[in-house]
Amino acid sequence: MLPQAFGSSKVKLIFTLHKNGDFVIQNTRFILDISLALPQIRDMPKISEKAQHMPASPIRKLVPFADAAKKRGVKIHHLNIGQPDIETPASMLNAIKNANIKVLEYSNSAGIESYRKKLADYYQSHQIHVSAEDILITTGGSEALLFAFNTCFNAGDEVIIPEPFYANYNGFAVSANVVVKPVISSIESGFALPPISEFEKLITPKTKGILICNPGNPTGYLYSRAELEALKELVLKHDLFLLADEVYREFCYDGKAYTSVMHLEGLNNHVVLLDSISKRYSACGARIGAFISKNKEVNAAALKFAQARLSPPTYEQIGAEAALDTPPSYFKQVKEEYTERRNLLVSELNKIKGVYCPMPGGAFYCIAKLPVKDTDDFCEWLLKEFQYQGATTMMAPASGFYATPGKGKNEVRLAYVLKKEDLLQAVICLKEALRVYPHTQYE
Repeated sequence: MLPQAFGSSKVKLIFTLHKNGDFVIQNTRFILDISLALPQIRDMPKISEKAQHMPASPIRKLVPFADAAKKRGVKIHHLNIGQPDIETPASMLNAIKNANIKVLEYSNSAGIESYRKKLADYYQSHQIHVSAEDILITTGGSEALLFAFNTCFNAGDEVIIPEPFYANYNGFAVSANVVVKPVISSIESGFALPPISEFEKLITPKTKGILICNPGNPTGYLYSRAELEALKELVLKHDLFLLADEVYREFCYDGKAYTSVMHLEGLNNHVVLLDSISKRYSACGARIGAFISKNKEVNAAALKFAQARLSPPTYEQIGAEAALDTPPSYFKQVKEEYTERRNLLVSELNKIKGVYCPMPGGAFYCIAKLPVKDTDDFCEWLLKEFQYQGATTMMAPASGFYATPGKGKNEVRLAYVLKKEDLLQAVICLKEALRVYPHTQYE
């Protein structure tokens, strides 16, 4: 560590420089302006405005607090993230293990042809009549959404999204320079589709599309055919794109029918269907999604974005293709399990004083209203300061699923992806936490 000096004829700084970049001042003459002495600090490049506006994930931002709690020996009941604990189908994993590949080459930018053909058969079984040429394989549903935003919208265009919505839609919009116009659905209605008149109020010359998730994340709401038909008329009236995130189609409960936007007649040139294998096969780490449209111009444009990123991952496509052979019994058992978990969680939540949670019709999420003013603070407090019998509950503050400032501040999203006994313990922790939380306010 040798003394070094910076300065001009008027100011001089002598310091000892340490390996970690810190320094200790030994001597100064006159008053030092650090920006003059160290111009590299003043001239450091600035990150982009886009990067500054990119929102943090409301689902993952509390992870450091959870990690710290675990180091203290606290058990965390993870209701914060949609990571299923259901086993991934063995056929998928075995196909990856047994793949006889000597050279791991690029796949086709649109995806492996045999997988796209087999995937088209899967959609046909759901009365979604598409061919392999209508399908573009993506690196997760996230890339499908990015392709859709960049293909269908110009910078500054507006997309209307019923809120609360999947938080990363905000991030994708920022990435594509698209403006989100939220239309509010309420917990009192169970998050049903807002009246079409509310959509109409938001339409401007910049409006280019509508994005929905069905069944919904984070609400679990399942849109009816009547609601989707109403959206169809609006889309046709104003010549809009209709983007539909339908990754949870396998998870519809109580005998309710699943209606795809591709079941609606007359929308072939307006619809882009977005999909993923993550939840369907409990394969979130595989990162395989799909971009589907019968609009040839849209598909050709999206393919250019796919070519720019070269290709989706090979091994995961091999696994995804094999997963299409998963027998119906797998989904029957999974649906029965999620139904039981949903019924338990929602029932127990509604027994807690001041808590209200509507019954979701699909997916594996629900949103609950709590007797607190700020669930961001409450969820952080749960991890930093609370434990009950050595455990605490981790949830996602719902404010991050809204684009309207101030909305969802007293709501949380819960994912019922734990075994029933763990769900019950998580609710008990929540009940005890609300009892002792300093800012609990009952109406």
